[in-house]
Amino acid sequence: MSGPVVLHVGKVSGISGSENHLLLLLPALRERGVDVRFLLLHEDEPGAMEFARRLSASGVPVEGIRLPYPADPRAFWRLVSVVRRHRPAILHTHLVHADFLGLCAARLCGVPIRLSTKHGFNAFRDSRAFAVADRAVGRLATRQIAISDGLARYLCETEGFGRDAFTVIHYGIVPSDEPAPYAGPVPKLVCVGRLLPIKGHDVLLRAFAQARDAVPELELSLAGAGPLEDELRRRVTELGLESHVRFLGLVSPIEPELEKAAIVVVPSLGEGFGMVALEAMERGRAVIASDVGGLPEIVDDGDTGLIVPRANAEELAAAITRLARDLPGAAAMGRSGRQRAVMTFGQDRCTDATLELYAAELGRVGGAG
Repeated sequence: MSGPVVLHVGKVSGISGSENHLLLLLPALRERGVDVRFLLLHEDEPGAMEFARRLSASGVPVEGIRLPYPADPRAFWRLVSVVRRHRPAILHTHLVHADFLGLCAARLCGVPIRLSTKHGFNAFRDSRAFAVADRAVGRLATRQIAISDGLARYLCETEGFGRDAFTVIHYGIVPSDEPAPYAGPVPKLVCVGRLLPIKGHDVLLRAFAQARDAVPELELSLAGAGPLEDELRRRVTELGLESHVRFLGLVSPIEPELEKAAIVVVPSLGEGFGMVALEAMERGRAVIASDVGGLPEIVDDGDTGLIVPRANAEELAAAITRLARDLPGAAAMGRSGRQRAVMTFGQDRCTDATLELYAAELGRVGGAG
């Protein structure tokens, strides 16, 4: 494959939002003639190995470097050696470890274009020390990419980045066949996400308990695993919801589970993009989501779902009650959501935007030369 080399660098421990994005984007770039390659930073996690297998199977060359701990100097110098060998015109990093190691290596090796995609909200970003370090490393990038306007605003407010530092490129989705309509008379909800504080499950359980006072037949499924599972199970018992809430654990693929629900709830307290909302819309399901990060950019409030204030159980309960009492209305929102997902967030748009940024940066460097 001819043309300039584009080397993506990412730290992967499992397959979630950012990794699924790369599994779509990188093969699409390669199909468009870009000589894209991936350098995997990992700690031998099974999820990282599965990511490498899937990316390689799609035709993207993958090379790995084991990262025993974040500041391991041997890993850094191996990374420098890989960058020198590939001689990329563009080095494109994803997530914090890759930013700190990859951007430094790229600058040291004289890579002319250094891009960094910011993928999400993280509790550690509230640290003043981290903000200072992240801004310093960010100066090594010739351009920052945020996956939503909401994430760009968050990084500006939390870490002090300038708003003009970011180009926003939303994640994309590849649509499947037309989804089946919701068949059940009982209003079923599903929430998909790791069982972590930032995903807002406790708010959801309190809201669900309130909504059941108005709609007693409501059912809720929680798809995902994580460190909060035992605490959330206790919370379900405290609220007397044992016969109405199911813990599904990890579910893959998630699309069949989305289609079993009438409504998908995304109660996150922080969300860089909110891929599950887009996946739910693509499957023709109404979405109730928090007003954080990229979620209000995905869900068209009142048309494809409802947007509620973050961490507000009362408002969330009211939204659940509204749609659960009007399943035909929820179905209409789902149909609008399917159309919006396909037309506005198709993977081709994400790929096109990335290619346009690459071309602009290559043109800038060529013009400067």
